[in-house]
Order: sequence, then C-alpha cells, then structure tokens
Amino acid sequence: MFLSLPTLTVLIPLISLAGLFYAASVEENFPQGCTSSTSFCFYSLLLPITIPVYVFFHLWTWMGIKLFRHN
Repeated sequence: MFLSLPTLTVLIPLISLAGLFYAASVEENFPQGCTSSTSFCFYSLLLPITIPVYVFFHLWTWMGIKLFRHN
C-alpha cells in the first residue's frame, strides 16, 4: 500500500522533527556533534533540507522538458 503525496508531505517532516528532537535529547554536544556522517543527528538535519531541494530540481527538470517540447 502506497501513501499519498499529501500524507507524505505531512508525515516526512513530522518524522524528521521527531528524529531531530530525539537527537537533541540524546547527543551530549548537539549542534557541534552533528558534523559526523555516522551520527543520527546529521541525518535528522539533512533529511528536511534534502527533500525540498529534490522536489525543486525535479519540478525544474520537468518544466524544462515541457518548455522544450512546446517550442
């Protein structure tokens, strides 16, 4: 069963926020300790940034294809 896009739009940021709060409560040096790629904190900060960037470039590519076809 696949989740719909509106459900994922709400669910992914909530899961990221929960992971961020978990990492903030578990890590001793929270902001400075997020630089290691083996840290859970690093990925809880990376996920909310990666998804909007991916969506932007995906839509940008789609728009480029649409404009190329109609010229």
